[in-house]
Amino acid sequence: MGKKSAKKSKKSKKQGATAKAAPEQAIGDALRVTPGFRLAELDPAATPGFSGKKKDAAKAMDAVREEIEDLQERLFAGGRDDSGPSILLVVQGMDTAGKGGIMRHVVGSVDPQGVQLHAFKAPTEEEQRHPFLWRIERELPEPGYIGVFDRSHYEDVLIVRVHDLVPPETWGGRYDEINDFEKAANDREIHLIKVMLHISADEQKARLQERLDRPDKYWKFNPGDIDERHFWDDYQEAYQAVLDKTSTDENPWYVVPADRKWYARLAVQQLLLDQLRALDLGWPDADFDVAEQQKRLAAT
Repeated sequence: MGKKSAKKSKKSKKQGATAKAAPEQAIGDALRVTPGFRLAELDPAATPGFSGKKKDAAKAMDAVREEIEDLQERLFAGGRDDSGPSILLVVQGMDTAGKGGIMRHVVGSVDPQGVQLHAFKAPTEEEQRHPFLWRIERELPEPGYIGVFDRSHYEDVLIVRVHDLVPPETWGGRYDEINDFEKAANDREIHLIKVMLHISADEQKARLQERLDRPDKYWKFNPGDIDERHFWDDYQEAYQAVLDKTSTDENPWYVVPADRKWYARLAVQQLLLDQLRALDLGWPDADFDVAEQQKRLAAT
């Protein structure tokens, strides 16, 4: 085989590997919640929009990292004058669903100076003195940033509902409040990506067992997670209500099967990339005379 034939063969193999690694369809289209969606009917081990294996997912993620870095820099540069769009990635899921892995492998792969991450825990005494969205409003991303909520305002219609922390008439009215709040965020050019990591009860049990089996995982184990397993069905019902009532045309939910961690990370990365592409980001114009500054620099 000649040198040209050998190079052509290598190029073909590389193109074939790239094609295999890429999603067969827009993952977002496969995961978007539409009317009639039933959480119980989605297999948590499925890989919608992707037929490859773990190694193929890793290649697919690597293949778009440079593009994501470029688009994030454009987003950040555009916000330097305190105007322009931002992105808010909302990540919800049962304990052990893989939120930490999303933070490390997806959020952690972009420039940290352009990320505003907040993990919402039980509200403080001060926060309890305000409407439930008060603390959320304070953490919305500034122009040019990718904001990330590790848990979010949806806890106020999930754990609050499951454990009867407030009367039903209180949490029942919050769905409309949330929709109005998110629409107001859109009006400020905040683009939401709402992700539910969908894990099975068996997979959660296996992950909790691993934390008990490995000393290096003890720090991640919370005995309360076992208590919460007794409310599994109640949580599934609460999540279904969230999807039914707050997946809107403007701010849809994406349910990501999460039994396969590698697929969940690929899916969320793709959702982030789709949103960055949709913003059609350019570079901001110079606010100075470029030619003049070039002459000044040349003279030094």
